[in-house]
Amino acid sequence: MDSEHPLSYDALVTRAVADPAVVGLVLKGSRAHDEMATEHSDHDLYVVVTDGATTELSSLHGQRSATLDLIVMPLAEFRAAGMPGFERYALARAQVVLDRLDGGTGIARLMAEKGRLDADEAFREAGDLLDAYANSLYRSLKNDRDAQPLAARLDAADSVRFLLELLFTLDRRPRPYNKYLEWELTRYPLPGWDTGALLEAVGRISSTGDAAVQRSVFARVETDVRRAGLGEVLDAWGEDLRLMRGEAAPSSSPPP
Repeated sequence: MDSEHPLSYDALVTRAVADPAVVGLVLKGSRAHDEMATEHSDHDLYVVVTDGATTELSSLHGQRSATLDLIVMPLAEFRAAGMPGFERYALARAQVVLDRLDGGTGIARLMAEKGRLDADEAFREAGDLLDAYANSLYRSLKNDRDAQPLAARLDAADSVRFLLELLFTLDRRPRPYNKYLEWELTRYPLPGWDTGALLEAVGRISSTGDAAVQRSVFARVETDVRRAGLGEVLDAWGEDLRLMRGEAAPSSSPPP
């Protein structure tokens, strides 16, 4: 293999299958998502090696070409990959190309674990994400009220990031990368949410900062998070919740 004749995906798979040190091959990215690959898509592949084993494939770790990106790692590192981390979604929706672990089910089981957040982990993370979402939402609506349209739109766009993280965390799933958001929601909708309406709402919020749409989404979120036991996070916002809900502020005038 050289720069003029880079290793192909098929050739790498053939070498890996013939290597007894390899216990798993995992394909991630566009090639692992039905109908997402294009003529520009390469093959992003994890080569999982028995802990402590020696293999010539280790020298290929980090290789990148127009058609193939390789990560070669021992099993112990693969177990920890994305737990937590940016790779979690990629691995949760990856495809198993080769599985020699635990009778041919071990690699798939590890990937399934990456795709499901622990209940306690999800609850803790959801509380932090809810507070971050409320913060960006409040700032956006306050800026809209105070005739600061650019700031309102920027804060609204920020809020979408936390909103999506929150919704997927409440469902104990890693949030998909933006590229795969529609793909994920079309195939695996969030419980109780209409996928088309949600995508339209986050698109409108991101592009225009529409205050009415933000409040409409927040109303639904508030119901969900209170049902999930996270009401205290919102209650800590006190009177500021009125702005988020679109309620009139209490009058400061003395009663007649």
